[in-house]
Amino acid sequence: MIIGVPKEIKNNENRVGTIPAGVNELVRNGHTVYVQATAGEGSGFSDEDYTKAGATILPTIEEVYAIAEMIIKVKEPIESEYNLIKDNQLLFTYFHFASHEPLTRAMIERNAVCLAYETVERADRSLPLLIPMSEVAGRMSIQEGAKYLEKPMKGRGILLGGVPGVRPAKVLILGGGVVGTNAAKMAAGMGADVTILDTNLARLRYLDDIMPANVNTFMSNEYNIRELLPTHDLIIGAVLIPGAKAPHLIKREMLKEMRPGTVLVDVAVDQGGCIETAKPTTHENPTFIIDDVVHYCVANMPGAVPYTSTLALNNATLPYAIQIANKGWKKACADSEELKKGLNVVNGKVVYRGVAEAFNLPYTPVEEVL
Repeated sequence: MIIGVPKEIKNNENRVGTIPAGVNELVRNGHTVYVQATAGEGSGFSDEDYTKAGATILPTIEEVYAIAEMIIKVKEPIESEYNLIKDNQLLFTYFHFASHEPLTRAMIERNAVCLAYETVERADRSLPLLIPMSEVAGRMSIQEGAKYLEKPMKGRGILLGGVPGVRPAKVLILGGGVVGTNAAKMAAGMGADVTILDTNLARLRYLDDIMPANVNTFMSNEYNIRELLPTHDLIIGAVLIPGAKAPHLIKREMLKEMRPGTVLVDVAVDQGGCIETAKPTTHENPTFIIDDVVHYCVANMPGAVPYTSTLALNNATLPYAIQIANKGWKKACADSEELKKGLNVVNGKVVYRGVAEAFNLPYTPVEEVL
């Protein structure tokens, strides 16, 4: 198969779809890999590194899209890329369709085959290609939240871990999945007073067993959320419904119940956000303020730590990319239930129910396109 790796062009996105080690494995399996010039620089990989691994460097993004049967990326195509996508071309990347109708309709129109990292799902319902970035984003949410609690950043002016004789900050985490668990680990390690909310009692029992004493668990419902918001300094939105829009757990009117300088970090913003007032921001302009509450809503948080993020992502995606390249997408998805669930849009048809429901589009069972 001919594989193309374009340079990411989303604002401040420094990750890259494939690392030199990944290129080497694909070439060893008999495939041809074209990498756009400087695509890996943001993650610390030079064109020479890719050439040594067996890739051919192409100067422009147009040339990469024109020659490739499969495009391996990190983030969804942006508007300037739409017209580069060929009929029946496979795109293997994060899409988060349910929060972006123009992207969904563009991929339908381009007759593309869209295999989304975020909906590849194992039998135990875990999301192997989302987990690495969720781990990074969860840990970063506390790092960024701690920074924006500082007074020059318009926060409350509170040190996350406190000091002897002064209470630490109180951190509220909405969701006890991968993002929430990693956020809790980081916040607890920094000495904060942490509360995790989740609707799954079994999950809360598990978290209660493994977390240190400064992490408390609490059942998630609107009453409890309203009770806790006025007393917490940093709130992390970590709710995920695979392939669908996140529910709004914090409503607009709830902001008035929070103290001025409270910081909200909505990690779910690329799925629509679990905070009603959240809207995607960039690393260039990461925050905005509503009712004296600081909102941090960067949609590609792991892009700020591209070396770590790119390696972590490639560790997870490469085995699937090799399956797809070796068998072709149809046979690979027919043979693997995990990959089959990653198909979202195929040749003009929406084959993932959550995406179809988000925009009232016709839904086609995935079996009909295989």
